[in-house]
Amino acid sequence: MKVVIDTNVLVSAVLKGRVPREVIQFIFDNPDWQWIASEEIIVEYKEILSRSKFKLTDEVRGEWFEIIDTFLTLIDVNFEVDFPRDRKDAKFLACAMAAEADFLITGDSDFNQAQTLLNTTIISVSLFSRLVCDVGG
Repeated sequence: MKVVIDTNVLVSAVLKGRVPREVIQFIFDNPDWQWIASEEIIVEYKEILSRSKFKLTDEVRGEWFEIIDTFLTLIDVNFEVDFPRDRKDAKFLACAMAAEADFLITGDSDFNQAQTLLNTTIISVSLFSRLVCDVGG
């Protein structure tokens, strides 16, 4: 199964832990699951985690950068998606389409309008946790 994770889910995992962290851990722990990202998404992850307002220590930021560099499956995305609702989100839709991802996990309701654009299931982190992570647990 292939998963694209929106930046807001990653930030929540880093800052708050809890369900977003558990979901990311579930993906790491299950070899049948892949966290998919494009170069553009990885750049955004790192740029946002480097913002001073989050007050992350160099050690915490370094740990997450290592996770990003080690565990993510990098794919090439050779096209753009026109998503006028929020143009910054278009890269996540394009990545999900290019990877034929099973899920796009996000906390951003703007993506609800994009569900008709792709075959990927757009899902909240809490719903993904309940439907996928809790199965058999």
